[in-house]
Amino acid sequence: MAKLRDPATGCPWDVKQDFASIAPYTIEEAYEVADAIESGDRAALCDELGDLLLQVVFHARIAEEEGSFTLADVARSVSNKMINRHPHVFGDDSKPDVAQQRQQWEDIKQAERAAKGQNGVLDGIPAGLPPMQRALKLQKRAAGVGFDWPDIEQLIDKMQEEAGELTAELEATPRDNQRITDEVGDLLFVAVNLARKAGVDPETALIGCNKKFENRFNYIEQNIDKKQKSINDCDLEEMEQLWQEAKTARR
Repeated sequence: MAKLRDPATGCPWDVKQDFASIAPYTIEEAYEVADAIESGDRAALCDELGDLLLQVVFHARIAEEEGSFTLADVARSVSNKMINRHPHVFGDDSKPDVAQQRQQWEDIKQAERAAKGQNGVLDGIPAGLPPMQRALKLQKRAAGVGFDWPDIEQLIDKMQEEAGELTAELEATPRDNQRITDEVGDLLFVAVNLARKAGVDPETALIGCNKKFENRFNYIEQNIDKKQKSINDCDLEEMEQLWQEAKTARR
């Protein structure tokens, strides 16, 4: 990376990059790692982890050039953090169970935030997180201090309530697009909360749902192709019939 970033002999594209311009690639590579894990392809996972590691090296090199920190500092920082957050492994002889260890982890993280002047319950949650992940973190933080639905049934009722409010806005005359947007957001926020309460990661659930939709829609296209027809010439009824076939086949 030092050679790629050399102003005289390096790659022109690499030389002109900065933290902000590289950030989208860092996010993209993290998602490609997740995709490789989902596929079960270990060779692809190895390759994608290398791409993600390159992003860390790239950012660290830019920082080193400006005198902020080095790659060694990055490794040292995360090592110290893991030691600090696992006192039952690197410090005392206590043997907490999973629930106790999770609470201990959160208490330590809260102390770390306080040391940075982040004293609010929701402080320190990155604004740049994908919205679904940020919603989940906001909800977990609030739940950690007791601001949470007592049981999942109440959340299901809340989702039905939000769906009703969205329906009312959709039927209003004239339509208020901002209010519709707000109600859709409320519905999605409750869906994330419902997933959390059910012990399901909403991002993982949506990834699976996307894949399922893709498989079933591909089934529709493939069967329409077999009839030597164009999907643009098929009506909804015919596509729905093929969709149900795909569901029956558990695609």
